[in-house]
Amino acid sequence: MTASPTGPARRVVLVGAGGIAEGSHLPALRDAGVRLVGVVDADAQRAADVAARWGADTSGTDLDAVLAAERPDLAVVATPPVAHRDTVVRCLRAGAWVWCEKPPAVSLAEYDLMAAAESEGGPYVGYVFQHRFGSAARTFREQVRDGSLGRPLVAVCHTLWYRDEEYYAVPWRGNWETEGGGPAMGHGIHQMDLTLSLLGDWHQVTATASTLARDVATEDVSMAVVTMESGALVSVVNSVLSPRQESYLRFDLTDATVEVSHLYGYDNSDWTWTPRPGIDPERAAAWLPGTDLPSSHAAQLTTFLDAMDRGERPPASGADGRRSLELITGLYRSAMTGRPVRRDELGPGDPWYDALDGGGAYRPGTLPTDTPEVVR
Repeated sequence: MTASPTGPARRVVLVGAGGIAEGSHLPALRDAGVRLVGVVDADAQRAADVAARWGADTSGTDLDAVLAAERPDLAVVATPPVAHRDTVVRCLRAGAWVWCEKPPAVSLAEYDLMAAAESEGGPYVGYVFQHRFGSAARTFREQVRDGSLGRPLVAVCHTLWYRDEEYYAVPWRGNWETEGGGPAMGHGIHQMDLTLSLLGDWHQVTATASTLARDVATEDVSMAVVTMESGALVSVVNSVLSPRQESYLRFDLTDATVEVSHLYGYDNSDWTWTPRPGIDPERAAAWLPGTDLPSSHAAQLTTFLDAMDRGERPPASGADGRRSLELITGLYRSAMTGRPVRRDELGPGDPWYDALDGGGAYRPGTLPTDTPEVVR
């Protein structure tokens, strides 16, 4: 159990009491030894029910009132993406650190507004990208950093999931304004974030996207080729049309191929290290991770709380938390204009900085060459 360095357990308010909160956030908070003191949700009864089940004293629909009454150390935000900006900013201004579900925001402009509400030394806002924090990913990240497997050359980042029409009956899903995008934004962001955390910054993306089978305003599948700053090339696929579901990452380095196949989380057994011909078996055996820590909300929360103890910016925050949203923005801009997009092009004044559909540039069923007026 993790407690505040001053003694009492940290006080936590949960904002957004849906399934992801009870399934992932609240168990992680319980296991970390923090104290849930308040629950906020647009549905007052749901907030009250969750508060009763998890032992919180306060519940309601008024975020500011709960923040003022409970003065939490930490706010966990598990609302639909459209509500992230205002919720995060209000929590930061109330003095609470914030751990916010992905995707961070529905645009880079909103992300930057949230970052501007942070204070040096905290409170900071970090984002839920739990796949970074399993032991296998940590081991491989260090191997990339120290060069023990050679240089990354080729990578595959595929999120092949299945979501039916009933899934999209939830009003905020499948809309640019409320979800921010389709599977690239709401599903593939986890594997893209993990890839970026392992390989570093990206330089250019060339992409295509389409709406093939779902009745949504966004895409339901996208494909991209990403050039990393290192020169490595990455194939990216994001789909909600794939009956055999898989999250698959592959990294080909000069001395080894490293792979992970899972769905919503992994442990060490989901990863493989394959040495190139000629590598000494004893050297290859030393590559494997030791302690088996699965990827999970709990694994990331431990790291987040440690950063709170030190008054330091947590991983998956600030510029580090922005990279996956930058890549998605570039992916969408490339898909809608039919042109490659460099990372340094995505800033204020660009339509895709303010809205991931470029302010209405995406039209399901058309190709970029059909709509030359969106090329900017």
